[in-house]
Amino acid sequence: MKTITIKQFNEKNEEIADMLMYLGMRRPIARILSYLKHVDEATSTELERGTGLRQPEVSIAMRELKEHDWVNEREEKKPGKGRPYKIHSLKIGFSEIVAQLERQKKKAVDEALLKIERLKELGNIAPISS
Repeated sequence: MKTITIKQFNEKNEEIADMLMYLGMRRPIARILSYLKHVDEATSTELERGTGLRQPEVSIAMRELKEHDWVNEREEKKPGKGRPYKIHSLKIGFSEIVAQLERQKKKAVDEALLKIERLKELGNIAPISS
């Protein structure tokens, strides 16, 4: 039997994932990003075991991360028969991902402030007489 070492979530990983979730990211995506930040690359199985997620959660989250263009995915053939396995890594640095999130949040705040200012303007208009 072969022994493999899989890194497990620690307090820092948990805190990063919690902060990402606070910013509106779904739990599986936040956990995978936090995990990939601390490893060069990981197989889908390592992501499942290291983050405590189930296989469907990992697959759905990876699809969304690929849509954001934040991760690379490559296939590697197993020795002998069987399906190749997927190996994932961050395509851009974690700091760039945080910068993208920051820009999104700032844009949302700016839009909300504009709406509030417009509401204030509308609130000062004389009521409609009947």
